[in-house]
Amino acid sequence: MARDDASRAIGKIVSVSADRLVVELHRGSDNFTVVGFDDVHYVATLGSYLMVPTQSEYVVLEVIGLREKDFSPAYGNAAEMDKTTAAKFLDVVPVGSMPVQGGSFKFGVSTFPPLYADALYARDEDLDRIFNVEQPADRETKTDAEGAQKEGTVPHTIEIGTSAVFKDYPVKAQLDALFGGHVAVLGNTGSGKSCTVASIIQSVFDRAEEFWAIGASFVLFDVNGEYRQAFEDMPWQIQASYFKATSSEAEAEVLDEGFIGADLVDRFRLPHWFMTVDEWALLLRASEKTQLPALRTALGLTTLFQEEPVADVVDGASDDLKGVRNHVLAKIILSILNDDASVPSKEGRILALLHTFSTDEICRGTIKAGLYNDFGQFKDGRNSSTSENYEAVLALLQNQVTDEPVLPSYGNTPFSFGRLQAALDLALFYEEANGNKQIREYCSQLVTRLKSVSDNPDFEFLRASVEGLQDYDREPTHFVDRLLGLAREGTSYRKDRQICIIDLNDASDEIVELASAVVARLIFDRMRRATPRNKMPVHLILEEAHRYISERPSRFAIDAGITFQRIAKEGRKYGAFLIVASQRPSELSKTVLSQCNNFIIHRIQNPDDLSQIKQMTPFISETVLRRLPSLPKQHALIFGSAVKIPTTFRVRDADPTPNSDDTQVRDLWYVPQNPSLHWKA
Repeated sequence: MARDDASRAIGKIVSVSADRLVVELHRGSDNFTVVGFDDVHYVATLGSYLMVPTQSEYVVLEVIGLREKDFSPAYGNAAEMDKTTAAKFLDVVPVGSMPVQGGSFKFGVSTFPPLYADALYARDEDLDRIFNVEQPADRETKTDAEGAQKEGTVPHTIEIGTSAVFKDYPVKAQLDALFGGHVAVLGNTGSGKSCTVASIIQSVFDRAEEFWAIGASFVLFDVNGEYRQAFEDMPWQIQASYFKATSSEAEAEVLDEGFIGADLVDRFRLPHWFMTVDEWALLLRASEKTQLPALRTALGLTTLFQEEPVADVVDGASDDLKGVRNHVLAKIILSILNDDASVPSKEGRILALLHTFSTDEICRGTIKAGLYNDFGQFKDGRNSSTSENYEAVLALLQNQVTDEPVLPSYGNTPFSFGRLQAALDLALFYEEANGNKQIREYCSQLVTRLKSVSDNPDFEFLRASVEGLQDYDREPTHFVDRLLGLAREGTSYRKDRQICIIDLNDASDEIVELASAVVARLIFDRMRRATPRNKMPVHLILEEAHRYISERPSRFAIDAGITFQRIAKEGRKYGAFLIVASQRPSELSKTVLSQCNNFIIHRIQNPDDLSQIKQMTPFISETVLRRLPSLPKQHALIFGSAVKIPTTFRVRDADPTPNSDDTQVRDLWYVPQNPSLHWKA
């Protein structure tokens, strides 16, 4: 052992087992304090570190317990323990190793220290290597959009807080490792999750060097309306957008009041034609055998019979599409004419159908005159023309019926909710014309649910109008680019905004689930198609994630877990990452949690949640997990690829903080008569 190491020895290892070791401190001290050549070291702090030199490296031990035993002869009769002669022991566990000279710390050990090996206290330079805080920022030269060379610094780490064990010692996380994978922020309500999320994002942008994190994209699903004020005071280089899901026009007028940090403030709207067939089926809870095919046909008919003149979205010439439209209408009308209903009833149904769906060949003008036939008249009788008109309409319709064509698939073109209701009715007519006479009965619940969604004011954000559409209403690509703050300039893009807040505070769980799932899927689809891929990373921040990423199927409409599980499994290769914040990890999707690379865990007391965390992290010691129920507010345990070693730390202060303060009951209860209340009318 080197002379320097010998001067730091505080004791020897006296017990070695698979799960823990015991260090007996040297005698002659009445406490656990060691005076070293560089400082005074108190070695009995739970969570502190010791070093054991082996042949070429140090084995790093974490202190998990301390005890002492008096071996003096008079101990049995003495009133107090003789602390000078008492033997002092530290229970420790090996956590990693690092080279004696240079090199970085590695988590995990392959060789245990032998009996009677010397245990050394850790110096500040040892802590620097353990926590990996000694990496300076790189000085790099990069080219801007105009081709100019710019020089600046690119950091390796961000400071996320200070150590809970070593006073004022900074805790830093590797940027690439922290944001290059999925992150879970877990903890009981009131433990500081929102402040942690806000603080970490603020630390990304809180730099005074030449290069700023302008290329970042954070999309935050704010289900509690907490984060609006947390990002009001960003540096001028960083911009945000703020969208609020609200049905109140009065509230929409004051959305931008007090939100200084956003250059784009608007009501949140999600055009319903961006939804896929599967998302429509989940929303309307369509059964797979009968209702889903009818819904799929109806959505295809919204593409076939478009409400506005746009380019054809179905392969084939316009004449082919016209023939399909005429075939559908002709077959339905012939079926109605041939059924057993009365003539006035037939006429009303056909004219109502043609009021919504028609072509140049089959419309009210060409069909109405032949809908009534006065049967029983002679060919030269008074009403003989009705028979002639009827025969002419039959001939017209029969000429338009062809061999069963393939109906166009759903093309996500703009259509109103009323149009979809009419298209569903048309689809049911078409199925009846093909011989499925019971289809309307089977789909009655589907029709009712569609009408409910159409009339429910909670879904107003989904019911976009087809008049006056902007580019971001027509095309999902433009919609996503607006959320991500991208503006197209020729063949390239400009980054205008880095933070997007979608405020869903006023929305029910069903709406939160629907909006988050569809928006996340649109962003993921956009990133999968981007060229080159994985060059514009996007982080989706999911607050109260247990509300819409549940292990069990949702009792509402959309099962958002399907979308987020796919992003969790495949998102890394495209640059799509999740930051999942939840107070109930036991209710979260195990698939999503299993894909998280880093965990920040605040106070957790529920046994089910603690058990879930234990299953996720088999390499974390039992002692570390036992601390979780007693962690103070704003303290957390971080482990994963972003840090070298599981660390308990105090999260850096968020400035400004989210709107998630605890209720000051004492201050709000005890007030004078006729108090000044805080609520505004």
